[in-house]
Amino acid sequence: MARRETAPRGYFVVYVGECRKRFVVPTFYLKQPAFTQLLDKAAEEYGFHPDRGIVLPCDEATFFRLTNSI
Repeated sequence: MARRETAPRGYFVVYVGECRKRFVVPTFYLKQPAFTQLLDKAAEEYGFHPDRGIVLPCDEATFFRLTNSI
């Protein structure tokens, strides 16, 4: 089993898109309404699975548009 890298302090990991590409994002995103809405949607669609990580229900292009607007 490969060792999973952890995010640096002040960041957390999300997975985006069909291929579940890994992104490390700053924790201040948790205070952004658009991002928290996306997290709520992820919880509704996928539930919570600590072994899988946070999977966002959007494609990479949508994720980039959202994070660029923050």
